Amino acid sequence: MSNTFTVAIPPKKSFQIFRAKRKVARIFYLMDKTFYLTTAIDYANGSPHLGHAYEKILADVVIRHKRMSGVKTYFLTGLDEHGQKVQQSARREGVAPSVLCDRQAEKFQNLCKILNVSNDDYIRTSQPRHKAVVQKILQMLFDRGEIYKAEYKGFYSTRQEQFLQEKDKVDGKWPEIFGDVVEITESNYFFKLSAYQPWLVEFLKNNESFIYPRFRAKQVMEFLKEPLNDLCISRPKERLEWGIELPFDTNYVTYVWFDALVNYISAVGYGTDEFEKYWPADFHVIGKDILVPPHSVYWPIMLKAIGVELPKSLLVHGWWMSSGEKMSKSLGNIVNPLDLAEKFGADPFRYFLMREMNVGQDSDFSMDLFATRYTSDLGNDLGNLVSRLLNMLKRYCQSVVPAATVEEDFEKTLKAAAAETAPEVLKLNDGMQFHIALDKIFAFIRSINKYAEQRAPWKLAKSEDAADKAKLETTLANMCEALRIASVLLSPVMPTVSEKILSLLAQPKAEVYEGNIAWSSVLEGKTLSAPEILFPRPQ
Repeated sequence: MSNTFTVAIPPKKSFQIFRAKRKVARIFYLMDKTFYLTTAIDYANGSPHLGHAYEKILADVVIRHKRMSGVKTYFLTGLDEHGQKVQQSARREGVAPSVLCDRQAEKFQNLCKILNVSNDDYIRTSQPRHKAVVQKILQMLFDRGEIYKAEYKGFYSTRQEQFLQEKDKVDGKWPEIFGDVVEITESNYFFKLSAYQPWLVEFLKNNESFIYPRFRAKQVMEFLKEPLNDLCISRPKERLEWGIELPFDTNYVTYVWFDALVNYISAVGYGTDEFEKYWPADFHVIGKDILVPPHSVYWPIMLKAIGVELPKSLLVHGWWMSSGEKMSKSLGNIVNPLDLAEKFGADPFRYFLMREMNVGQDSDFSMDLFATRYTSDLGNDLGNLVSRLLNMLKRYCQSVVPAATVEEDFEKTLKAAAAETAPEVLKLNDGMQFHIALDKIFAFIRSINKYAEQRAPWKLAKSEDAADKAKLETTLANMCEALRIASVLLSPVMPTVSEKILSLLAQPKAEVYEGNIAWSSVLEGKTLSAPEILFPRPQ
């Protein structure tokens, strides 16, 4: 008789085992999840301005902070290339839309390069990888009956490339944002947006962290008090050729907003096994002007309709103003970020924007305030500290960092400031309070300068007393160590300056906070470089 036997597993049990395996696989993916951050993709019909620069820098500071916290990250930005405005601009110039978009892509990518934005990917909506996903989603929704064809009669804004209703008027007039509004009648395809309104309202009520800062959610809920209309997701080719063809009707192209929003999932492999490593996105960094309806209404509903988890949060920033007014060409108050970066350097520009803007709020830009920050904070507080410290070290210690052997009240106060500042800055960065974090860092930098004034190493150097020599060496050693910690903390906002200071201190670039922001004697015995002017007077 055989000693072998078989056990029949009931179908239900087999399914449970299968589900368990899938659950384990998903847990594995979640453990391997990459912190995924995106910006809004810039529109190809414009040129880089202060708002574009700020959004890129804000996103870059977030991602650099996460990297330095030991988190695996992925950072996406890109270009939105389709639509009527791009087609019209190309025609006016007498070039193909693709040619115009190539030129614009170079401009915006150059902006990222000059501002030291460390994006991992740059998606363009004309790329095959993006088109394929858009068409896949459209076909899926069409097959499910979520898209239908109907005749539209009403108002249309070319500037915003969207259909309007009477309710969009303010005091009986079309707001300036819509530009010229015309009445049109045409057949188009519509996505059943309205069917998901109750779900979206409930979702927003139950997920307070979806929109940051929270007060921006009120704007969305106000919008949703009115019934949603179904979303027109097509444009007839007789009016617009520059776009992604509908897979089920080649006489139409896709509405630019439906097309553009899909970039967030097309770039990270929607429809492939790799997708779960990145999705859901941790942050979509966007301006307040595109919160409603694109990112807070269209995008969540689109994802819900195709069965994809929503992003964890929309990080909504404000606008840069000039004397309380929004910047515009007509007012002549546009700031060219490339001009400022070229004149003052990318890091001072990054510092100013992050120091002056409370994330989520509007802020005022002025050259006077910029000049004050550059001269006072960067030139006097930080730049002079580096210069005089290295000069004193050269003069009194042959540029070699001595040992710190004295531990009196002055030293204890400086070390306590370092021990308090470092975790406080990290916590503030986690909470997107970068302006306060920078204030704390520069308060610490001023405490280093204060420590120097209290110890007066230039006086100690004149003494023949051995105790004074020990105080001199301790002072210079502690100033070097405190400066090293401050430089590491500055890395997310001022990566180039931070790396330069660390190089002057004979230290490599700080890749992570861990092991780099605690007080140590790592600099002892190091031979330091000659001083350099970090923040020269602009010509």
